[in-house]
This record gives sequence, C-alpha cells and structure tokens, in this order.
Amino acid sequence: MLDGSDAGLLSQFFSHKPEISPWLTIRSVKLFADGALGSRGAALLEDYADRPEWRGLTLLTEDDVYDIADRALFAGYQVNVHAIGDAANRGVLNAFERAFDKHTGVRDPRFRIEHAQILDELDMPRFGALGVIASMQGVQCTSDMPWVIDRIGEERAAEGAYAWQKLLLSGAKIANGTDAPVEKISALENFYASMTRQDKQGQPQEGWFADQRMSREQALRSYTLDAAYAAFEEQVKGSLEVGKWADVAVLSKDILTIEPREILDTEVLYTVVGGEVVHEKLEDADSSSN
Repeated sequence: MLDGSDAGLLSQFFSHKPEISPWLTIRSVKLFADGALGSRGAALLEDYADRPEWRGLTLLTEDDVYDIADRALFAGYQVNVHAIGDAANRGVLNAFERAFDKHTGVRDPRFRIEHAQILDELDMPRFGALGVIASMQGVQCTSDMPWVIDRIGEERAAEGAYAWQKLLLSGAKIANGTDAPVEKISALENFYASMTRQDKQGQPQEGWFADQRMSREQALRSYTLDAAYAAFEEQVKGSLEVGKWADVAVLSKDILTIEPREILDTEVLYTVVGGEVVHEKLEDADSSSN
C-alpha cells in the first residue's frame, strides 16, 4: 500500500495506472483515521468508560478521507483506512459513500476498513450495502478482550466489538489476517481465535461474546478466498480450483474437524507456491535415523 500521508508519492502514482504483477502489486493507499483502543486513541462516538470526557484521536477528518478516496477512484486505486473506533468507522464509511456517489462509473472498488474493531450497530449494514470490506484480525479480539470492557463498557462491547457475525449476516465480506508484526504471524493461531474467541488456555470457556464467533468454514474463507478478494486476486488465489495458482499449505491435522485446542499444535508440513514446494518440515534427527 502507498503511504497516504505522502502527498508527493500519491501524486506520482495517481498519474498512471496501478502496477500489477504476480510478484508485486501497487494499487492501494493506506490511511489512518484514528489511533488504537488500548491507548485510548481510537475515536469513539461516546466517552471512554474509563476516561470520562475523552473520545480518542481523530487523525483524519471525513473530508480528508473523501479527498483521497475521490482521487483514488479517478486513478483506479483502492483505499484502505485504519479505523478502530465507532466514530472513525462512521466517518470513513461516510467519506467512502460520498466518493462512490460521485464516481458511479467505477465498478467494484473494494475499498477496505482496516480493523473495524468497534462499530455502532447502525453502521454495520453499511459495509455490505456499500461493498466495503472489513479487513479484520481474529487474534486481535483475543489479545484485546482483557481490557475492552474497561475501555467502552460491557453494553457497547456486546453491541459492536469485533462483531464478525453481525457483519457477515449483513452481507459484508471479512478479510482476515494477523496484522503482523503487531501480532504473531501464525495463521493457525489466528484461525483458532476467529472460531473460538478464546485465549490459548481456552478462556473464557464459552468464548468472549461467543455469538460473534466465526464458524470454521467462515474463518477459513475469511483467511483464504475473501482475503484474496480483498486484493482483487480471487481469480488466481484463495481456493483450490483448476486454473488458479497452486498455492497450498499442507497441515499435519484437519483443522475443520479436530478439537479446537489441537489447532494450536498443528504443524505446516509443506508450503507450495505456484506448484513448487518452498517449505518442507524435516523429520527430527532421532526419527530420521531409525
């Protein structure tokens, strides 16, 4: 993604079409609308529960986001905006909607909101209606859950914190990932968090606001086909089909059927990229000598 704060860089790239190749694609712009929830920097519609009269940091206004979204749509680029708080998410959705209304000839822009962690219930259906992708990270839910209620209170957390099922049921697509290096890069740990909403010790036992857990199939799709869709690559990646690149991970266990905690012990036996094995787990020295 291009750094949206670098005006010269944007002008340089917006003067020509996106660069797209199997190895490097430059077609997106990254913006930051607010800060993080843990540091009370996420922009909220109401005061922080543990800091009255404080609603976080607005790093970009709705007009700021609209201006770049307008230019990006004209140039054929995607815009991906970091927005964690419900106020930031609303402002970004408003900006996107204005830009889409102006550029009605642009089909399927696939703009994204990165994180979309805290949402007002009124804004959730707008993701599906506008075709805005919720680029979320399952493992961040379980990393943040010890203090989210302190920041926004239980009622607001139940309404819109990491509201995966509400988004999916409203027709939105979720692109899942780890947000490495903020979180560990492990896809298996992220998959486990997405389907359990539990920490590695299996707590809380029923899952944190368990009604918002993804099913295994939903979690897998969010990490594969819908993640590819978020990058305009679903025709070549994201599922095993004739004609697509043979990008495959071979695992030691079937993560769609095993007990959830076993997912954390599952190993990657092979990684195949474009039909070529690029990683193979070697047997332990003791077992290979027998």
